[in-house]
Amino acid sequence: MRDAVVTDAGDRIRWVEWPGEEPSRVYVHGLGATSAAYFTAVAAHPLLAGRRSLFVDMLGHGISDRPTDFDYSLEAHADALARALTAADVGGAEVIAHSMGGSVGIVLASRHPRLVRKLVMIDSNLDPLPPTHGAVGSNGIAAYSEEEFLAGGREEFAELAGEQWWSTMRLVGPEALYRSAARLARGTRPTMRELLLDLKIPRTYVHPEADGPLPGTAALTQAGVSVVPVPACGHNIMLDNPEAFVHVTAAALAD
Repeated sequence: MRDAVVTDAGDRIRWVEWPGEEPSRVYVHGLGATSAAYFTAVAAHPLLAGRRSLFVDMLGHGISDRPTDFDYSLEAHADALARALTAADVGGAEVIAHSMGGSVGIVLASRHPRLVRKLVMIDSNLDPLPPTHGAVGSNGIAAYSEEEFLAGGREEFAELAGEQWWSTMRLVGPEALYRSAARLARGTRPTMRELLLDLKIPRTYVHPEADGPLPGTAALTQAGVSVVPVPACGHNIMLDNPEAFVHVTAAALAD
């Protein structure tokens, strides 16, 4: 395990790292998750193995610190991740990121372009979402106020999240979970989609085939984003259909 100070207050991001060839690959989890739990198996596949690989837990999540005075916006997450990658001597990385992690990856590539060489997003948020009570996602958490969430909403949401997601969500600081979800649902300005369209690096967006066509696919494709549906999976594509995910990702990262 390695770590780096990423805030002026001394808060640390931690990650698990495998040695290997450059350029580095950086794996970034989604809301309420941890990177090693979601990515280790696919990263060890022969088609992806052999690279220096960092399984990073964003601030507030997993093995990283959980400050209660951090903003947890996508921009704040991206800047903290940038400090960690800089401390790890990572530049021009191939970023493979799930859900909220992909949204953070877009902002990271926009704000810190020297750090990201290629970007693979896995069913990531591209647009703001209206807060919706009962929704199993960031917009469901955002339907609470922070006070409501800390006073009992977290436990209510745990029932909706289910055992698999809760197994890693319970490791997230309560303030970190709420603010990350609420800021993710609110999105960025310009939106994540608009930032993605403006990036000049190779970009691949992977999504479940069962969800139907990705909204805005034509504009994304025209801007050079490769949009790839994956069969037989839900939101957690790398867990549900790891073989297909590995082949799609390896193709996206091939030089």
